[in-house]
Amino acid sequence: MPSRKSWLSLLVILGLGSVAPPALGQALVPHTLQLDSAQLERQGLSLAQEAAQLAQFQQFEMAVPRARLATQLAPKNYMAWFLLGGLYLQTNKYNESIAALNKAQALAPQNPSVLFAMGSAHFQKGNYKAAIDSLQAGLKLKPNDKEALFDLGNSYYKVGQLPDAIAQYDKAIALDKKFWPAINNIGLIQYEQGNIDEAMEQWQAALAVDKQAAEPQLAMAVALYSQGEQTRGLQLGTAALKIDSRYGDLEFLRQNLWGDRLLADTKKLLANPKIQATIEERQEQQQQETSPIQISPQ
Repeated sequence: MPSRKSWLSLLVILGLGSVAPPALGQALVPHTLQLDSAQLERQGLSLAQEAAQLAQFQQFEMAVPRARLATQLAPKNYMAWFLLGGLYLQTNKYNESIAALNKAQALAPQNPSVLFAMGSAHFQKGNYKAAIDSLQAGLKLKPNDKEALFDLGNSYYKVGQLPDAIAQYDKAIALDKKFWPAINNIGLIQYEQGNIDEAMEQWQAALAVDKQAAEPQLAMAVALYSQGEQTRGLQLGTAALKIDSRYGDLEFLRQNLWGDRLLADTKKLLANPKIQATIEERQEQQQQETSPIQISPQ
């Protein structure tokens, strides 16, 4: 399971949510427009605040232009660039995200949140070495950030440095015993190494923290099914896919760091007619839930 930072919560921490709105009244100048740089920056930060609020409701198409204009009005304010970089990352525009975050880093080189965001952007782009460098730099400034430790573990995982990945996951778990994504990912590594029993122990521990976590539940189902416990495997697999049918997609699982061994065994479980029926049923339910309500004319 990879992770992305919550840009909105970080912005609140950074104080963007308290930016005062610009004054509405302006004097008309007949010949020369006097531009007040301080006023322009206030307007820029107000636009950034609007963008953050829109992003909170997933309105990224409306948020990005406001954030972009905010960086033009307040080019020396790293928070505006930080927000724009986060919005680009949320919309999968990784090059633009990295460019904006580079601006933020130049303005605030000692801000760990910017470095963590940069690491996430590099990870999503597939540049795992750069992700490791950015995350390590941020962790030197803020060593006890469990999300950043988790992201660093994922980056090590992608470059095949499995002991280093587990070490970072263990650090994250030491900070938060209930941080089940890190527990889950240790299970993913153990399974790829052929340590099936150890992997199952990790997934059981993750489920002990959150019984509604679909990922470790499906992983456990796959392990049981592949070991011949098909009835129990089908029960757990059906329950997991009812929680989140996206886990019935092998490409989605690969994006969530499932390795080749686990994917091969998952493919066998997903081919079962009962599992296929569950996936189709859940997808139909989700379509109905997202369909617009039709109002009959009176």
